[in-house]
Amino acid sequence: MTVPYPTGHDRAEEVSATSVGELIGNISDDLSQLFRQEVELAKAELKQEAAKAGKAAGMLGGAGFAGYLAVVLLSLAVVFGLGNVMDLGWAALIVAVLWGAAGAVLYVTGRKQLKTVDPMPRRTVDTIKEDAQWLKNPTG
Repeated sequence: MTVPYPTGHDRAEEVSATSVGELIGNISDDLSQLFRQEVELAKAELKQEAAKAGKAAGMLGGAGFAGYLAVVLLSLAVVFGLGNVMDLGWAALIVAVLWGAAGAVLYVTGRKQLKTVDPMPRRTVDTIKEDAQWLKNPTG
């Protein structure tokens, strides 16, 4: 009966016959293959997540459009509701002024918040500087 796997003694002879250079080469090859497999796995996961994000973005876009239409139709309902009390032209002007005021408030608030945005990733820059300093002087 033949043994499909080498016995402990056979394996020991095989390992002792292998040079250190071959062992390091094998380890290097194995690590390279492992790294390539991990990169392929990451690519596959990113592709899958990007597809999910695309679908979600499409749904959010559809929801935004539906909300926009609801606001337009509600605005028209307010115009026609006010039209029962006054001329339709004046009712439409009142609704337009209200929307203009809301837009102005949102613009001013958004511009104020935008001025507080710092495009430079300060913490990242600081940690990169620390890493560079450590590389220059790893013992201190």
